[in-house]
Order: sequence, then structure tokens, then C-alpha cells
Amino acid sequence: MSTEKIMEIIENSKAVLKGKEDKIKLVICNLLAQGHTLVEDSPGVGKTTLVKFISKSFGFQMSRIQFTNDILPSDIIGTSIFNKTTSTFDFHKGPIFGELILADELNRAPPKTQSALLQVMEERSISVETNQFELPDYFSVIATQNPHMQIGTFDLPESQLDRFSLKMDMGYPSKDETILLLKEVDPAKKIENTQQVLTPTELIELQNKTKKIHIDDSILELIFNLLDVSRINKDLIPLSNRCGQDLVRASKSWAFLNNRDYVLPDDVHYIFPYVAGHRLVHPENSDISFEHKLAEQVLNQI
Repeated sequence: MSTEKIMEIIENSKAVLKGKEDKIKLVICNLLAQGHTLVEDSPGVGKTTLVKFISKSFGFQMSRIQFTNDILPSDIIGTSIFNKTTSTFDFHKGPIFGELILADELNRAPPKTQSALLQVMEERSISVETNQFELPDYFSVIATQNPHMQIGTFDLPESQLDRFSLKMDMGYPSKDETILLLKEVDPAKKIENTQQVLTPTELIELQNKTKKIHIDDSILELIFNLLDVSRINKDLIPLSNRCGQDLVRASKSWAFLNNRDYVLPDDVHYIFPYVAGHRLVHPENSDISFEHKLAEQVLNQI
């Protein structure tokens, strides 16, 4: 099994998300890299639709968590409730126990609540009291957030941002694509009619193939140099080792999607702004276009 089914998913997306094939490809690239994705843009541009389309195409059990300013960590992880019959506390799982998590408008919740995602995004496991729950290897969080300058939003702490291996925006469709969108009577039906193309088991097979993509030591040296520039420049937030590992995995995935069994510098150059942009600068001082420009400046230095 190679990339034919993935190309089929990207082709199917044309019926649901007009002109967003490149965004679908980025999300699939990150799924192959076993990463988590952050999608930032204004309300109503198709962020939630994208996640629902991915869920249908891969046959994921999707859990949607609508983040609000009064949501608590226990609303996400779950809580223990006293059972009068057995005189014991029974743990009732929260919506985080899924395969694909849509964390909708994540930055509407305060950092205390956002922290409920830290362990599960890093380890794909959840600790509750003395119990440890393991989630599947293909478990992934796709979070949406509104631009930070909008009313009622909280900045994501650096520890939370660093767990998102890729950040992107949706952008607005072209004139022709917008007109086609406006002609649709019931867009929701197109999501309902989306056919499953891959299974989670097949995704694991593709993830294993992606891990075997060759990356030369010279490419690893390029990635180190990118990390090092951020660490010696006092105006930038230093990039973590986790960022470097995410960059390796995403570059391999991008090479795989382009039908190669080895990584080129161009793969690193293309994916770097999406992997590193949101980690280079404090969210209070940036938007996604600035983050990508800053990442490109770091690339140019190298």
C-alpha cells in the first residue's frame, strides 16, 4: 500500500472543502508523523469541517470537545462517581478517550483547563488517581483556535504550543470557490456522505512505512542548525528537542507523500514554518502569517 488511497482522500476533499487540498495534505502529513495539529483562523472558514472530513475518511472514532471559559479539566478527562450499590467510586471516562479529538476553540478555555491535554498529547496515555489508561498509537488531537486578538481568548502556554507538532491556517477560498460554496443548499450532507477510504489499521501501516524513510546525516545537521539559531538569538523562543524530532518526522512524511523514500532539504524547508513558526515567538506578539515569515527568516540565515 503506497499513497494512492491518500491521494483519493485529497481528491475527495474537493467536494467538501473548496480549494483546500494543500491543507488536507498537511493534516495527513502530520497524522503519518503521529503528530497533533493546531488550526488557527477566524470563525466560519471550515476548520471544524476539515476535522470531520478527516475523521470520516479514516474511520476514526471522533470526540468533539467544545472549549469554553468555564470548562473544567474533569469535563475533559472524566470523573469518579460514587456507586451506592457497590460503595465504591466508578470512573466515568470523558471525551478525551477517543481516536481523533476535535478540541474546538481551544483558546476559549483558560490554561488550567488546557493543561488537561498535556499528558495525553505527549504520551498517548492518561493517569487518573492510581489508574493508567493507554490510547492507540494513531490517537491524534486536532485543535482549532481563534486569532488571539479576538475577545474571550486565552494565550496557549509554551508547553501547550510545543505539543502541537504543526500549526496552520485555513485561509479564504478564491472568488470562484466562494461562489460554488454559496450555491450549496446543505453543505453538511457532503460531510455525511464522505466515504471511508482508509482504516486506522492501514494508517498504522503507513506510519510504519514513513518511519523507514531515509534521512541523511547532512539533513539532520541542517535541522540542528535550525534549532541552534533559535537558541542563540535572544529575540526568539528557543526551539525544543521535541520540535527537532517533530521536524524529522514531518519531513519524512512529506517525502513519503511525494513518493520518495528519502528526505531532501526541500522537504525540511517546506515543512519548517508549519512545525516551528508557532514555537519561535510568544503568541501575544504574533499571528500565523508573522510566525511563518519569522520561520522563513531563520531558514534564510541557515
